[in-house]
Amino acid sequence: MAEVSSAAFNVFRARIDKFTRSNEYQELKLKLQDKLLEVLDLSLIESLDKSQLRLEIKRLIEKVLEEDEKKVPLNLKERERLFEDILDEVLGYGPLEPLLADPAVSDILVNSYKQIYVEKRGKLEPTEARFKDDNHLRRIIEKIVSAVGRRIDESTPMVDARLPDGSRVNAIIPPLSIDGAAVSIRRFSVDPLEIDDLINLKSLHPDLAPLLQGIIRARLNILISGGTGSGKTTFMNVLSRFIPPDERIITIEDSAELQLKQEHVVRLETRPPNIEGKGEVTQRDLVRNCLRMRPDRIIVGEVRSAEALDMLQAMNTGHDGSISTIHSNTPRDALMRLETIVAMSGLNIPSEAVRKYIASALDVIVHLSRLVDGTRKMISLQEITGMEGNIITLQEIFSFEQTGIGPDGKVKGRFRSQGVLPKFIDKFKALSLPVPYEIFDSGKALEI
Repeated sequence: MAEVSSAAFNVFRARIDKFTRSNEYQELKLKLQDKLLEVLDLSLIESLDKSQLRLEIKRLIEKVLEEDEKKVPLNLKERERLFEDILDEVLGYGPLEPLLADPAVSDILVNSYKQIYVEKRGKLEPTEARFKDDNHLRRIIEKIVSAVGRRIDESTPMVDARLPDGSRVNAIIPPLSIDGAAVSIRRFSVDPLEIDDLINLKSLHPDLAPLLQGIIRARLNILISGGTGSGKTTFMNVLSRFIPPDERIITIEDSAELQLKQEHVVRLETRPPNIEGKGEVTQRDLVRNCLRMRPDRIIVGEVRSAEALDMLQAMNTGHDGSISTIHSNTPRDALMRLETIVAMSGLNIPSEAVRKYIASALDVIVHLSRLVDGTRKMISLQEITGMEGNIITLQEIFSFEQTGIGPDGKVKGRFRSQGVLPKFIDKFKALSLPVPYEIFDSGKALEI
């Protein structure tokens, strides 16, 4: 009996989903939305209580439905769905609202008005959500970007913006996007992950947590490398938890993503040029300015341009304990890319001098990767030990070895010590920080 009831419910739900994707439903929703905006005083929306506003909008929708000459027969569930959809259109971001409300969704990718993908648990999957047409999608994009004082049109067809919850949005429209407007939303947890969360997710072994805490406490300069979506910003957030609360932290980002929990934090964000091409403030400008703001720690969200040179200068002139991220496939590639970026800054500096500067500034490279099962892991922890001839020398302290794939499709593996006692242990001793000698034993494997 229960199976029959469940089957009937699935058929009923499928009927509702099919109806809500139909043109008839979309036209009804648009018509109701237009009528609603005619009678609703938008200036009062911010002042009204959320629950009061919902009741008022529901009352207006019911009234408009009753007065509609071409009444569309709707059952109770369809009316509730219609009400929620219109509420999302008026107060939120339309079809994106249910996706933004789902805590399992980490990325929302809108390829066109009729194709939306999401990433859940590291895997991309299509959704049933869709916009009515390209104009509907454009209205939602304009609503997002106007809220942060940006604009998007044919003269400025690309824009980065930020949602109220901190999620990062990139939008691009024709003529650059051939098949219509496209949107990418990188979501961030309302409650940022902690070191225990990374351990529970098996991104990190619990025995490595005290070592990472000591690296931060010893004020070592850290470069976090990895590919797109490998968890660099999340890992940086986690490491920032170990910064003492009495230190002044200044963060510099292209688009603000970091969620530091300390109180003594100053957050800086770049500004794009205006429509006349003036008023741009780059990360390099902000790095230079922050040196006059008496920082104890400088955190640069991601180095990708000329600010790399100023960041290295800060690390070499007393601003130790700084952290930044960079896109790369390996720790060695991270150093090569950093050298290339500095060379592109416009100053004619010999490559050997740049390498010496990098070797002197950086202490540790943490490399992250997104594995085949969608999980993110720290796969390498390396120390920069100096120069050997014309080459920056690295020594790997820990690495992640993949041993196979489990029955559940999850990657199996272990963190293995390379049997090397890092040089930075001397700083641990000087600051009376605990030294976990046992984890450095040659060939020691930490299973996860």
